[in-house]
Amino acid sequence: MTVTVEKGARATRKNRHPGPRNPRSPHPRNSYALFLVPGALAALAVIVVPFLMNTAVSFTSWQGVGDPKWTGLANYRDLLDDAEFWASFRHSLFMVVAMAAVPTIVGLVLAAALFDYIAKHFGTRMAAILRACFYLPQVLPIAVAGIVWSWILAPDNGSLNALLKAVGLGSWQQDWLGDPDIALYSVMGVMVWVQLGFPLVVFMAGLQRVDPQLYEAAELDGAGWWRRFWHITLPQIRPEIYVVLTWCTIAALKVFGAVYVLTKGGPGGATDVPSYFSFTTFFEKTQVGYGAAISTVLTVIILVLSLAFLKLQTHAEEGDRA
Repeated sequence: MTVTVEKGARATRKNRHPGPRNPRSPHPRNSYALFLVPGALAALAVIVVPFLMNTAVSFTSWQGVGDPKWTGLANYRDLLDDAEFWASFRHSLFMVVAMAAVPTIVGLVLAAALFDYIAKHFGTRMAAILRACFYLPQVLPIAVAGIVWSWILAPDNGSLNALLKAVGLGSWQQDWLGDPDIALYSVMGVMVWVQLGFPLVVFMAGLQRVDPQLYEAAELDGAGWWRRFWHITLPQIRPEIYVVLTWCTIAALKVFGAVYVLTKGGPGGATDVPSYFSFTTFFEKTQVGYGAAISTVLTVIILVLSLAFLKLQTHAEEGDRA
């Protein structure tokens, strides 16, 4: 009987610890890579291949029909001497201020105020309603928002000029989108309104992970709202700040829809940006090779800035861990 039990136990242990697996059988962890295949194929078809084709076209002189004529770096040499391109690039720097710098700063302050003051004194529901109101421009189609703002900023019967006249500030009335001196600033103001909701939502999400005891301890020590914001909020949500700056800077460099709807790059190129300049070069001037060169340069600039932001974020995180 004892021998039988011992044999049964040895057989059970043998079954529990089977021998090595067949090397030909796929390991379960290797199958995870299959989930990356659809995304990789989509990125290859939608991003990589068109970018390579665009880069190849940028080395040619082509009207969009017929056979392209190889010109080498001629388009890029012309681009370096093109005053219109550099003017459009300067305008895109203004867009970076309007869509990245200002929304990040204002969004930080508003998120901290909604989270640390409004939610405590008026309830989380009120904070959520205000957050949704700020985020509403993000979900509106840019064409719809642009048309509405073109009505508001119209010189003759626009709402803004009518309001200024009604409150006795008729001397402040302007042709907001038709005056070359102020058209760019008008577009910047619209883009601040459009972009503000994204940083606000990201920062409020980041504040959810901050330990409330930090604020309570600082408040007990007599720290005011601004000191709590500067010494607790900013350091704790630094990763979110890098994400917002990266995302908004890329959006500012490739902005197109708002310029197309509001001003079409005018008046006199005062609001032209590289993406719209490339569009007009492609389709209106039919200088396809030159337009491709503009697009290639803009893409390279965006990639370099993205890598720079990621590197800065990595260094910051490593410094925090150290």
